[in-house]
Amino acid sequence: MLFIVSWTALPEVRNRAAERFLQSGGAPPEGVRLTGRWHGIGSIRGFAVCEASDIEPMALWAHEWADLFTLDIVPAMTDEQAGKLLAQAAERR
Repeated sequence: MLFIVSWTALPEVRNRAAERFLQSGGAPPEGVRLTGRWHGIGSIRGFAVCEASDIEPMALWAHEWADLFTLDIVPAMTDEQAGKLLAQAAERR
């Protein structure tokens, strides 16, 4: 299952967040495959796309950063998956 993870933080935690990221690389726990991660320019916000078969490793990863960031994690679909559902819905009409 794919997930979109977005995060934001306040300026007062910028240095602590940077130190933790440099030490850990922000690597997700076992069970989460990081597809890509993007950082906002001039801010402490960004987003990542991840894949996991279980929600628990995603929750663990969020918990590990929750003291520095507000995280929003939502399930995601590919174009192919969304297209299939839209086609099925159109057939029912």
